[in-house]
Amino acid sequence: MTMSQLLGHVAILFFCVLKASSLHTFTAAVYEHAVILPNATLIPVSHEEALLLINQNLDLLEGAITSASKQGAHIIVTPEDGIYGFNFSRESIYPYLEDIPDPQVNWIPCNNPNRFGRTPVQERLSCLAKDNSIYIVANIGDKKPCNTSDPHCPPDGRYQYNTDVVFDSEGKLVARYHKQNLFLGEDEFNAPKEPEVVTFNTTFGKFGIFTCFDILFHDPAVTLVKDFHVDTILFPTAWMNVLPHLSAIEFHSAWAMGMGVNFLASNLHYPSKKMTGSGIYAPDSPRAFHYDMKTEEGKLLLSQLASHPHPTAVVNWTSYASGIEAPSMGNQEFKGTIFFDEFTFLELKGVAGNYTVCQKDLCCHLSYRMSEKRSDEVYVLGAFDGLHTVEGSYYLQICTLLKCKTTDLHTCGDSVETASTRFEMFSLSGTFETQYVFPEVLLSEIQLAPGEFQVSSDGRLCSQKPLSGPILTVTLFGRLYEKDSSPNAFSDPMAQII
Repeated sequence: MTMSQLLGHVAILFFCVLKASSLHTFTAAVYEHAVILPNATLIPVSHEEALLLINQNLDLLEGAITSASKQGAHIIVTPEDGIYGFNFSRESIYPYLEDIPDPQVNWIPCNNPNRFGRTPVQERLSCLAKDNSIYIVANIGDKKPCNTSDPHCPPDGRYQYNTDVVFDSEGKLVARYHKQNLFLGEDEFNAPKEPEVVTFNTTFGKFGIFTCFDILFHDPAVTLVKDFHVDTILFPTAWMNVLPHLSAIEFHSAWAMGMGVNFLASNLHYPSKKMTGSGIYAPDSPRAFHYDMKTEEGKLLLSQLASHPHPTAVVNWTSYASGIEAPSMGNQEFKGTIFFDEFTFLELKGVAGNYTVCQKDLCCHLSYRMSEKRSDEVYVLGAFDGLHTVEGSYYLQICTLLKCKTTDLHTCGDSVETASTRFEMFSLSGTFETQYVFPEVLLSEIQLAPGEFQVSSDGRLCSQKPLSGPILTVTLFGRLYEKDSSPNAFSDPMAQII
């Protein structure tokens, strides 16, 4: 056998081994964690006191990680702020931070804990991953010194980053992501100078990662999917639910469907701040989700996912709607507010019907049939086409069918959690100017409707059968990223009040 033939056989053998070791499916886990918060103080505690609180939270996370591993999970996601909580100043969070190196250093903290200074949190996470043979996704704080040669260096001489880390099943640090789009009030952290696009490969697919508020912006979230072709998004979050359109399970499952990726969302469990809602979402349907405003307990979710989800059909979001002539509704339209945005509404007055409502360049079309038209509930069709400016600045186009809080039309757009009206069918579409549209269906008691609706290639969000519960909202949530102002600009005076 010649050397070239031998090399050929080796190459084929390597390819076969690689193919055999890759998995078509994997078991994902997310943990909604009831975080233990530090005492409310702006005075920095000692490193020892900080570590005491961190280990209290890690003890709870360890229980979830061990349980997930025993049930065959390949990877587990834990929440943003899950290790030390929130409500810090820049100074008071400092004792909780560690220096997190670039994963290219090829480091297993469990084996060599002092290689990059004092890193007890990374050491414990690494050992948990190694001892349980599971990938662990966690959120901690990173600190990086800087000096006056850097014109952006903060006055205290360091950058502080809200950071996601990933340890593989051998305990090696394989990913580090610094949060780009900081939410209102995250003054303790700096945003990186440029968005970081962080991916890593496994035998069960290619993964990307970003954090909480990042989901509303193009970078790095959309870039990870469109340009880097990840299979699964890892999403630690501390998400405060805002109805009717930005409840965690509602929006995160819609993003997974709209972008055609798996999405693993781990939220904090802190009901008094409306923090709950975690899930494992496939592009076609939610696989597991949890929403609980009644108890104080954490929750572990597990589900099987395809390692490489089938590509979803391309949707022309304006195809169907652009072919419908918009009738004049005269003085039947009225204005209402959803999360500080002024919508144009139209009341649904019959048990069935076809309605159109327009705002600026967006026209929304709805066909529907209710099981019965109740006298004690009012539903409307709404449209919004404009720049949202409270708690962030981002351009939206939204078509929405929603239940009003009461029969008073002034309450349309207010937060509402229960409904009684069942719909036998619906079809919602709009003349969107973007390909980034996220389809939401939310039922009474904040429940999702897996497998009960679909998106057609011509841009209609349609029921597949009578829904299993009364509807709170059916929404097409569109984002026009190119019309955004700076995502980190929070100069709006109302935002400061909020």
